[in-house]
Formats: sequence, structure tokens, C-alpha cells
Amino acid sequence: MAEMAVTVAAGTLRPCSGVSPAASGNRRLAGWRPLAPAAPAKLRLSSPALRVPRAASPAAVEDGSSSNTDTVPTPKVIIDQDSDPDATIVEVTLGDRLGDLLDTMSALRNLGLNVVKASVCLDSSGKHNKFAITKSSTGRKIDDPELLEAVRLTIINNMLEYHPEASSQLAMGATFGIEPPTEVVDVDIATHIDIYDDGPERSLLVVESADRPGLLVDLVKIIADINITVQSGEFDTEGLLAKAKFHVSYRGKPLIKALQQVLANSLRYFLRRPTTEDASF
Repeated sequence: MAEMAVTVAAGTLRPCSGVSPAASGNRRLAGWRPLAPAAPAKLRLSSPALRVPRAASPAAVEDGSSSNTDTVPTPKVIIDQDSDPDATIVEVTLGDRLGDLLDTMSALRNLGLNVVKASVCLDSSGKHNKFAITKSSTGRKIDDPELLEAVRLTIINNMLEYHPEASSQLAMGATFGIEPPTEVVDVDIATHIDIYDDGPERSLLVVESADRPGLLVDLVKIIADINITVQSGEFDTEGLLAKAKFHVSYRGKPLIKALQQVLANSLRYFLRRPTTEDASF
């Protein structure tokens, strides 16, 4: 990839023009590396003990934009595998409280990633910090669900370190923050699963549920266990909820109704069942 320098607009912020995926119809994307069904233990990242890089220096991040207002905006982290064929796009929003996130970019590099481009834009919901990231080893977008989840948890961890007031607004606040969420999400009510036809070669799976560490990896593993291929997708962390959109197929075709029902039932069972810590066994 020709452009390897980090470009962050200095001084004034440009208005957000709206995120528009590349106009390619049903263009096939690189897809995510499939998870090996034979090694389920290796795939679980649901333990709070997952190691994510910690921020090194608080002074390296913020530019004084943080404000101590009574209302804490809803934190959002979006991991987008659709918009760019060559890079994974990450967007981070916390109202107008985020600075340039230089330390977050440093933490991503500690995961073996390159931040090939960064930008900041402004709209009515606040500042949107966007990064285009690739794997240092290949120069290509991330295709490993475990690494994508590590990226998500690294960003959330850094956000909570420099903005502890957001701890009670995130499900991860119970794991990484100083204050757990005051609101308890009813998993049965919060869980929604929908599957739509999305062209002649794939279907669109939409999942919304209560967030927790390791959720992205677990969702991809459940899909792979039914021999369904995840071609691309987007995973959003929005406060206490996680919202995922996956482009999926079975042997290069959309999911038939019977397979849609199997997939929806498997995901619903997994997301609604009580969680048990591995250490209790």
C-alpha cells in the first residue's frame, strides 16, 4: 500500500461526510480467516484475563478536549470490514471528549498492526476518530477474528483509562473500568437476530445483544461451526450493546430458510444462556 504515513488533520476539524461503503454492489471482499472447529479452546476470548496493551502515557493522548459535564455521551467503537478492500476501518466516538488518540494508535502498533491513515471529523454527535489499519506482517486488512477482538478491547481499554467517566456507560466497564454499569441489560430483551437475502451469493446476518469481552470471536466461531462462511462484516460497540452485521454464505450461496433457522437458533441459544466462568470447572 503506497500511503503509510499517519495523516491527522490539525487545527480545525472537517465535517463528517457520512460513511459510504465502496460502491461495488456484491463485490467479494477478502473475507475473514475461518476459525478451526477442531480447536475451540484456543478461540475463546471471553475471559477477562485477555491481555491487551495498556496506554503508556496519559500526557501522550489528550489535547484538553475532555469535559466534565453531567451527561456522559454513549461511547461507540465500530470495526468495519466492508468499506475498504485493503484495510480494516476503526471508528471511535465519545461525544467531543476524545483527543487525537495517539496512544491508542501506539497500542494498536503493539498488536502488530500499522495505522496507515487516520482522520478526525465532526458532526452533531461529536468527534469521529477513524483509523485505517493493516497487519504489519502482510500489509493487508485483518482477517483474524481473535485479532479483531483484541483491537476492540484495546481501544475500549484505552478509552476507559483516559475517560474513566465512561466506565458506567460501557459493558466493558465491569472488566476494564473503575465503575461497572449501573444499568443491567436484560439479555432476552436485548437479543435480536435477523437474516436477509443480500444478492445471489450471500446473506446478511444482523445480531444485537448485550456486550461482553470475547463476543466477536464467539459469534464467528458459532457461525463457522455450522460450516457457514463469514465473508465480511461490521461489529459495533455502542454503550452496553454490541451490534454485528455479517455477510455470510454457504458454499458460495445465500442461506436457505432452513439453514437460516438453524443459525438463528444456535446464536439465540448461545447469547441467552447463563455464562459460567471457566475457572469454576
